[in-house]
Amino acid sequence: MRLYHHPMSTSSRRVMMAALHMGTPLELTEVSLLSQDDRRRLVALNPNNKLPVLQDGDFTLTESCAIMQYLADRTHGQTLYPDNILLRADINRWMFWAAQHFAPPIGVFGFEHIWKGLIGLGGPDAAELDRAGRQLAQFAAVLEQHLAGRQWIVGEQLTLADLAVAPSLTYIQQAKLPVTQYPQLMAWLGRIQEMEIWKHTMPSW
Repeated sequence: MRLYHHPMSTSSRRVMMAALHMGTPLELTEVSLLSQDDRRRLVALNPNNKLPVLQDGDFTLTESCAIMQYLADRTHGQTLYPDNILLRADINRWMFWAAQHFAPPIGVFGFEHIWKGLIGLGGPDAAELDRAGRQLAQFAAVLEQHLAGRQWIVGEQLTLADLAVAPSLTYIQQAKLPVTQYPQLMAWLGRIQEMEIWKHTMPSW
């Protein structure tokens, strides 16, 4: 199986962390998002023009959370995505939550504080940061409350739910993410940051 990715893409990182934890072998192809040629090749693979993309023979799969689930279903003995239907439903719920609610406002902070300057679009937009900050506060509070008395998001061990949510916080300092005031969230993130799969996939600046 081949994964088209970029090491600085937090969505790609979700898949990489899951694959490393499960011991699922992947052939990696890095796609430069600043290369027009690479962009054209990416659009041919994924009309949404987004990373990551998985190719498994003639089958092409997009959307990071769907790729994580597919790899888990293909990996015998993995523990990130248990067979129990109730646990899977709960994991799915948090994976969709991560993509729909948690990651989008974080993406605004990343764009305004990091990527915007790198591509020459000027400084941060205060109005955009205010809007995203209110959204992020709403959903960070949901996660904070959920994590009270818990080590992990679902069940008693690390699952795909944790690996879907945590990579959004990769650039917590660089993007100036306003989440450090949530002690349960930060303690949970700290547990993940101690894992080799986090350290191994951490982008270098």
